[in-house]
This record gives sequence, C-alpha cells and structure tokens, in this order.
Amino acid sequence: MIVAVKPNDVASVLEGARDSISTSACILSIAAGITIADLESLVPGRAVIRAMPNTPALVGRGATAIVLSVLATDEDAEMAEQVLGYVGIVERVTEDLIDAVTGLSGSGPAYIFLVIEALVDAGIQNGLPRELVERLVEQTVAGSIELLMASNEGPIELRAQVTSPGGTTAEGIRALEEHGLRAAITDAVTKAKLRSIELGRLD
Repeated sequence: MIVAVKPNDVASVLEGARDSISTSACILSIAAGITIADLESLVPGRAVIRAMPNTPALVGRGATAIVLSVLATDEDAEMAEQVLGYVGIVERVTEDLIDAVTGLSGSGPAYIFLVIEALVDAGIQNGLPRELVERLVEQTVAGSIELLMASNEGPIELRAQVTSPGGTTAEGIRALEEHGLRAAITDAVTKAKLRSIELGRLD
C-alpha cells in the first residue's frame, strides 16, 4: 500500500483504512515528515517504509531516500526499491537523516528552478531577448549537470576549469560569494528540514 497524501491527512487516511489493510502488507509512505513511529502507531503490526522522493521522478530522474521499519523485510525493501527505481535512484538512509534529505533533494528542484528564474531575469536585464535567454539557460543548466554526471571530477574541479583568474567567470563568482549564495542555500536546506520536522508532528 502506498500512502501519497498530505502529511496532515495521513492519520485520517490510515485510521480509516486500517481494518482493510492485511497484517502482511507493507506500507510505503511518501508523506513528508511522518515518522516510522507515527506510521506504526496508525497501522500496528505492519511493515512500514518511509520514502522521500522529488519531482524529477516525473521524468524518470528522481532521487528518493527510504527508511525501513524494524518489521520491514529485505523483500519489502526490494519491492520499494523496484517501484521507486522506475523513476530514478533510491538510497537507503537512517531515519535521523530523512528530514535533512527532505530539505536537500526533496525541496532541491525548487531551489534549482529559482536559480534558473534568476538567470533568465539576469539575461533579460542585460539586453537579451527572452526566447534566446530561455534556450541558453536551459541548455547551460542541462549541459552542466550532464558534464558533472559524466565526469570523474567534482563540482569544485569543474568550476575551477571555467574560472580563469581575473576573468569574466571569476568576477561573476565573486559577486555570488559576496551576496552570500552559499549561506542562503544552506539556510534554505536547514529551514526546509525544520519544516519537515514540524509537519511530522501528528496531533
């Protein structure tokens, strides 16, 4: 059984369905913030798997983390990995990490889209036509990700290859650092993580 509802609806949905759920069933929940303990209290005696996917799953490029309950068997885990694996990668983590995963990869696509929005706005403000800007930005982002995934080098090394001392890219990077890009991203992930924890507090 897959539970794919808003966090504040999980309790009512599972309580309503409890009597019809087999004791041999495995509950796979993708509701943000709802803990293994919460799920076990709602459907006692059933195996539970908590998952945190993200929206790139819609195009088969998702990133999902899963947490297994004590009752979840290897067969249950393999079932979840098979189902979720159709839409991207699946990583097993411990539950103390899942809210951070929510803040990072769960919310991450929105951060990336915001950066894309900002690049489009910047291109337009610098005199380029919107249609051209959108094509250039989309290909630049897609190409950069493909390069990272195909390369044996990490983002630090790849960035350094583009950044000549005293050059145009170095000046752009300096502006981003001065405006606190790293701190803003860290704060975004942390605040999203804390919100995930808040959403998981069932009444």
